[in-house]
Amino acid sequence: MGEPPLTNEMMFHRSLSTSSCLSKEDEEMTRTALSAFKAKESEIEKRKMEVRERVQAQLGRVEEETRRLATIREELESLADPMRKEVLMVRKKIDSVYKELRPLGYSVQKKQREYKEAVDAFNEKNLEKIQLINKLMEMAGESENLRLTKLEELSKSI
Repeated sequence: MGEPPLTNEMMFHRSLSTSSCLSKEDEEMTRTALSAFKAKESEIEKRKMEVRERVQAQLGRVEEETRRLATIREELESLADPMRKEVLMVRKKIDSVYKELRPLGYSVQKKQREYKEAVDAFNEKNLEKIQLINKLMEMAGESENLRLTKLEELSKSI
């Protein structure tokens, strides 16, 4: 329990020391393979770290852009709210004025019809009056002529 965990390299060296039957050439090839393995492992770790750093940087940019978008959305909503309320109020006023205007329009149409009928009746009566005045003037003229004729007859008989 007191021993530290064994790494790949430690296990490899331990296996080398236990098997003394390996030749120096084999040991050299093994060490070369081990160093190539270590180099590749180190390169993989290095690339993993680079990729992790790039991903973290992109995530940071994405988070920042998300915050900016949220701020812009809030600003837009705050701009839209007063305008929306004003538009709704104006629409309500338009509706109420329209409701008041409709009966007034009917009343105007009714009054216009009544006015037209009254004007027509006035024109008829006026025409009738003119005809009656003309007839009266004619009758008055005839009456005057008759009286003058009778007066002349009376004055001749006197």
